[in-house]
Amino acid sequence: MAASAMAVHQFMSNLYTSRPYGGFRRSMGVNHRVVRCCETAVQVPEKRKTVVKNGNDSLEICKVLNGMWQTSGGWGRIDREDAVDAMLRYADAGLSTFDMADHYGPAEDLYGIFINRVRRERPPEYLENVRGLTKWVPPPVKMTRSYVQESINVSRKRMDVASLDMLQFHWWDYSNPGYLDALKHLTDLKEEGKIKTVALTNFDTERLHKILENGIPVVSNQVQHSIVDMRPQQKMAELCQHFGVKLITYGTVMGGLLSEKFLDTNLTIPFAGPPLNTPSLQKYKRVTLYIALHMKS
Repeated sequence: MAASAMAVHQFMSNLYTSRPYGGFRRSMGVNHRVVRCCETAVQVPEKRKTVVKNGNDSLEICKVLNGMWQTSGGWGRIDREDAVDAMLRYADAGLSTFDMADHYGPAEDLYGIFINRVRRERPPEYLENVRGLTKWVPPPVKMTRSYVQESINVSRKRMDVASLDMLQFHWWDYSNPGYLDALKHLTDLKEEGKIKTVALTNFDTERLHKILENGIPVVSNQVQHSIVDMRPQQKMAELCQHFGVKLITYGTVMGGLLSEKFLDTNLTIPFAGPPLNTPSLQKYKRVTLYIALHMKS
């Protein structure tokens, strides 16, 4: 979900209170813009949108993203036709920004199928509200121009777009400064029109600062944030406010762990509550225990 680093709480209070049936779940957050779709007027409220920008680079996205991690395999088999149908229902309801990654199984391919159905089955102006944000998570090898370009071309082909709306970059090994080379090549590809905006995902404050000082025009950093895990509101929020970089946050409801279903459940006792039977629930259980442990220390 997108929020300015200086107003995370305000943003979270403006989240959607309902979601369309079926398909994916992911929260990210109204003058009304009307889009004609299947002879039905679909309103895309302005208060449910935000703009991420840096200098001349900007992109309007929904405040609530449709996250596609669930297509990566850990939630079971994905029926492609059903998945694309669900994506269309979300877009028809105004939830028209999709967040994926090169390693989320068939996520980029599903977006490619989806965007082609939009081109065939929806009016031309409908496309103006659709956004596809993807991530690139390469191994920490030498970041040559050809390596970066070939990797980005794979996503462009899978998503069937000439230019990626947003490329969110992640780097696993900070001891290897190759991430700066990669980002410089990504910036060059942006200038050539292959990428509209360059962004980051899961970068820490120190490296984000270094990237910005090197003149890389990143528009956002996607990080974990919830009422349990408020680490981004510390040093990172101040840095983002200073440079005008927005935070796109995930894990806001911790995969469903922050719901009535798990109310009063003691996560330290095995089988004490509902089953933690998805990768996201398992992940956020670990996050909760980690936070609890460090709060005590």
